[in-house]
Amino acid sequence: MAVKEEEPLEVLPVREVKTLLSWKAPARPFKKRNREFWTTVLTIVILISLILLFVKEWFLIATIIALTFVYYVLSTVPPDDLEYTITSRGIRFAEAEYPWEVLFRFWFSKKWEQELLNFEFQNGYRLTWVLGSQDKAEVQEVLEKFLPLEEARPTFFDRASDWIAKKFPLESLEKSQ
Repeated sequence: MAVKEEEPLEVLPVREVKTLLSWKAPARPFKKRNREFWTTVLTIVILISLILLFVKEWFLIATIIALTFVYYVLSTVPPDDLEYTITSRGIRFAEAEYPWEVLFRFWFSKKWEQELLNFEFQNGYRLTWVLGSQDKAEVQEVLEKFLPLEEARPTFFDRASDWIAKKFPLESLEKSQ
């Protein structure tokens, strides 16, 4: 038996990963709520739970209480700082990497006086980064080399949450002080 010599494999050049921009900022937008806000929220939750108690909707009551608790925790515990990185291959944060091929577009928005950087993936998912003290123009200049700057149309949930916030302005309680 003769050993057949195999053809050498083609060597492809590896694209070097270069960090184009990097900064540290909170993991999510954060706004500390005051006591009056939580008193109002708790009153609303208790009233809704009492109504649901009469129609014996135990799971719905448990869900509302659980969601209220999660919102309370997220509103009282400040987020940790993360390192956000834009590289020549894609974006990276919290040990997760996303190549340019899976990203569709980006845009900027504001929430609670904090600048946010939003990405939309090819599959429709969205990712939001907090800019913190990072210069918005510098981020835009780097990202426009890879993705279009195009704001996404609001989804049903965006429109619904805006409508609820307008009709039931719990935020006005904090601003009146």
